[in-house]
Amino acid sequence: MTTLIKSATIIDTSSPYHNQQKDILISDGFIQKIADNIPNKKEYQLVKEENLHVSCGWFDTSVSFGEPGYEERETIKNGLQVAAKSGFTAVAVNANSNPVIDNKSAVEFLINKANGFTTNLYPIAALTQQSKGEEMAELYDMQQSGAIAFGDYKKPIANDNLMKIALLYAQNFDGLVFSFPKNNSIAGEGIANEGINSTKLGLKGNPALAEHIQIARDLFLLEYTGGKLHIPTISTAKSVDLIKEAKKKGLQVSCSVSAHHLTLTDDELHSFDSNYKTNPPLRTKTDIKALQKGVKSGVIDIITSDHNPMDIELKKVEFSQAKSGTIGLESLFGAVNSVLDLEDFIETITSKPRTIFRLEEASISEGKKADISIFNPDDEYLFTKEHILSTSKNSAFINKKMKGKVYGVFVNNQLILNS
Repeated sequence: MTTLIKSATIIDTSSPYHNQQKDILISDGFIQKIADNIPNKKEYQLVKEENLHVSCGWFDTSVSFGEPGYEERETIKNGLQVAAKSGFTAVAVNANSNPVIDNKSAVEFLINKANGFTTNLYPIAALTQQSKGEEMAELYDMQQSGAIAFGDYKKPIANDNLMKIALLYAQNFDGLVFSFPKNNSIAGEGIANEGINSTKLGLKGNPALAEHIQIARDLFLLEYTGGKLHIPTISTAKSVDLIKEAKKKGLQVSCSVSAHHLTLTDDELHSFDSNYKTNPPLRTKTDIKALQKGVKSGVIDIITSDHNPMDIELKKVEFSQAKSGTIGLESLFGAVNSVLDLEDFIETITSKPRTIFRLEEASISEGKKADISIFNPDDEYLFTKEHILSTSKNSAFINKKMKGKVYGVFVNNQLILNS
């Protein structure tokens, strides 16, 4: 199959065609030619859209699909289809399932389930058995089966020695260890950012301090052990500062931030809409500004949707009783593109995560494998339930203004376009 992408502005700093408008000819999954004008003489499959832009394929490093065990929230099949139509050519799937992905058979199950789909799936296996934080899981065996990192999703490791041993052990096979930034002793039963809004609304507070203490502990451990540490979905200004200082010391630490923590504050909680109940909780305008600055300066390596589907029974209850989590694949681009420069966004969703997770580098250059996201960065619209493709509808971005429309992806010699 041969595909011709017409008049596409290429956003890829690794490509000699960066910021240039070109035609791209793809044959058998590889980029055959890039030129000012390529005639469609043989009636190639044609991609021609308004204000068409392309970049290397987007990689979302924190996605939950539910399967196995929570198929009512999202299946792998539907989740990967949603990811493709949302512009993602690859996703890293959390061990947020029942049973937990904590052994090689479970890792292989995920990989086999995803076989043949357009978007690539990479498992993040549990760091501890059943994600209980007590005994380390079979990390080496799971990496050999295809796991690209290890972490207990949204569950902090309270045992200091266990985290120390994990960082030491994973070095034997260049493993990447996740540590969720939350100290449960400090956070307690807090469900909202501890501050003015939580006090006004009568919601139990989860202080930023709970995040800072955990990150500080993990960075001290990393300095002692060496190895590679990833801190997912940070949410505060102080967290940015802590990680910045650790990077200055030369520690191998990376971090991510979610789209909702880059764009939404705890002012949203005045509606008591449980779609705004997240973990970590939404923070303040000061935190948002620091997180955005952290992305621009390179301290924050990755932007993620932190896509976490929840069925209606878990959300249509009192705010205090609702489960934390929001979906985000469909809204990530439109939300983040509204507050960040396009090139900053592209770098944190393409080259940086690929490097940290040791995936094959992508480039929009002749002779390279076609791994491409296709979009319009200027289209403005209001995000509604009609834009949600996921099985679950728990989006924090409903009725929010968006900037940027995804047309689709080309990867694995397959073209997926939104109708």
